[in-house]
Amino acid sequence: MNDPFDVPSPVAGHALTPSVAPSAHREPSSVGSFLGVALASAVIAAVATFSLVTAFGFGSGPLTLKPAVPEPARVVTSIASGNGSDLASIVAAAKESVVTITVQGIGRTGFSAFDIPATGVGSGIVVGAGGLILTNNHVVEGASSLTVTTEQGVEIEATVVDTDPAKDIAVIRAAGADLPAATLADSSQLEVGQTVLAIGSPLGQFTESVTRGIVSAVGRSITVTDASSGERKDLADLIQTDAAINPGNSGGPLIDERGVVVGVNTAVSRGAAGLGFAIPISAARGMIDRAVANSA
Repeated sequence: MNDPFDVPSPVAGHALTPSVAPSAHREPSSVGSFLGVALASAVIAAVATFSLVTAFGFGSGPLTLKPAVPEPARVVTSIASGNGSDLASIVAAAKESVVTITVQGIGRTGFSAFDIPATGVGSGIVVGAGGLILTNNHVVEGASSLTVTTEQGVEIEATVVDTDPAKDIAVIRAAGADLPAATLADSSQLEVGQTVLAIGSPLGQFTESVTRGIVSAVGRSITVTDASSGERKDLADLIQTDAAINPGNSGGPLIDERGVVVGVNTAVSRGAAGLGFAIPISAARGMIDRAVANSA
């Protein structure tokens, strides 16, 4: 029996399934019908979602900016819950450290023996000056090129700095990006029931989206299936949350009510509602510190 969890890969390596393909190529008659097509694709498969994004022409040319001096991300060691009285301004500040990652790669369709260009979208967290960005390994794996888009809509070419497939994390660099680094938490202090929010680009087009939930559990272990490659892998010590996580959220932050990053959104159950998973940010500290040190 197939496992129920998907790693929502952004690389659309397969064509749309027959039941979805006709909708992907029709011009929507209204906003409502457009959303219906996109959401239906997300339920069927993450791969179809990103093929849909490609069909609607997301992503444009990169822009290279002047390099900045790298600095480490800030770290907060306590996880006291905020009162949420000014949550909107907290989220607005946190979004400045969130980017959309457009991936160009090579994928193989289910109907052809030939490789075809594939485009997908994921999310990332700025963790250091000079354009250091944390994301999921499955977001950048196999990419031939990467483009980072900031909250202000600036597009910047990016390259892979370091990856850890076992933990499903990676650091990339958008050279010259002058973006504020996120504040990182000591995720070992997380408590079940604590309010959290997920930020990212669900379905590859609703950029800078924010969803809210709680920490449902900590220390979870699951087996995930990459929706594009079909590869299965085990992930351990994850944060479980009911904050909505969808394809395109991969690599984006899970934050607390103070805007502090507690995790990296990475997987979602395809067979149940409110079952999302994030990698604790503490698991990425070593990779972040190495990247910052090597940038100095």
